[in-house]
Amino acid sequence: MKATITKVFGTLAFAAMLSSCTKKDRAAENLGNYILAVTPVASTGVADYLLTAGDLEKGTISTAGNGVEQDGTYRYYVTSHNKFFSMLYGQGNPGAVTTYNILDGRINKLSNFQTETVQAFTPVNDDLLLVKISRNITNPLSNWYRINTNSLLITGEGTVNTQTLSNNGETAHFSWIKQVGNKVYAPYFSIKGCCGDSFGTAYPDQAWIAVYSYPQMQLEKVIKDDRTSFIGRYMTDGLAVVENGDVYAFSSSVATTKSVLSSTKPSAITRITAGTTEFDRSYFYDFEAISGGYVITDWLYIGNHNFVVNAILKAQRGAYSTGKTIAIVNVKDKTFKQVTGLPSEANIESITTNNYTPKDGKLAYIGVNMKGAANYVYKIDASSQTATQGLKVEGGVITAIQYIK
Repeated sequence: MKATITKVFGTLAFAAMLSSCTKKDRAAENLGNYILAVTPVASTGVADYLLTAGDLEKGTISTAGNGVEQDGTYRYYVTSHNKFFSMLYGQGNPGAVTTYNILDGRINKLSNFQTETVQAFTPVNDDLLLVKISRNITNPLSNWYRINTNSLLITGEGTVNTQTLSNNGETAHFSWIKQVGNKVYAPYFSIKGCCGDSFGTAYPDQAWIAVYSYPQMQLEKVIKDDRTSFIGRYMTDGLAVVENGDVYAFSSSVATTKSVLSSTKPSAITRITAGTTEFDRSYFYDFEAISGGYVITDWLYIGNHNFVVNAILKAQRGAYSTGKTIAIVNVKDKTFKQVTGLPSEANIESITTNNYTPKDGKLAYIGVNMKGAANYVYKIDASSQTATQGLKVEGGVITAIQYIK
């Protein structure tokens, strides 16, 4: 009897200890519905970790002993239908597509499969549309794939001829793709795809958008504008659809010829009015003039015609340079207001471009990675044009911030 009682008490004590440890461990996990992708501070070849957080405005999270480690470096992320899709950029090799959701504040893997490495992707209805884009003049076809976000299976695939789009002896390279109504818009830049100047062009002062039916992906028309250079940037979404259905497009004016910036057009924002498939010639937002000499390099639409934009001085611009100046742009009022409260640009290593907004027209949360210091999520308030330091992220560089219900 004594031995039995001792065993029972021992078991209860062990159970109590486990319960205590479990509560402690769970508290350390920073459970929540925000997902942050973080690249650990280490040598080469390190994959992103996915961490969760319940609050972006305070607290600390760390890669040390936490998170879900992914397979392979160079990951790109998109959310759709309360799922988080992580895509491996295979640099010519097939790339994995891994899907997650959130259960009880924890990341839960739903599926993992391979596709070709793609350079553009977007949610369309219940699908995720992916495009592997040809960049060689000898190959006129680019491949597309449809992944159903419910079944998590590839439900369709095909090709589009990206060489015939430009009709100028060069080939079209989509900067991104976007659902607009029941169509897919694909802004592109014209590239030589050969001759030691693969991403160079003889046509730096033109913007184009290819319009496709969906789900057939049949070309319907090409929208053109000669007031700007091409829309978006390499693997950068340059289109946004606002609440009334109007489409806005930004150009960084970073077309090159023989590796030299060659566009004569200003960085600018243009518009396609809802229900039309032509650029609105009555609307032109000269970003360089209104901002006082800046070039737009990326943006995040937060609602009510407001954008949080990354900008860089024109003299410092480049084909792949992301600006560290953050500003609020209202495309309806054509205003540009710099955000205050961020660290000095000299102390910033990088600013994350895959960021979160509740689309309330007011707030956004962006990752700010510091030189030789901890990294933080900053809350951007568009109404006051201010930034407030929030969640601290230890042990890695923030590469994405998203929210899953």
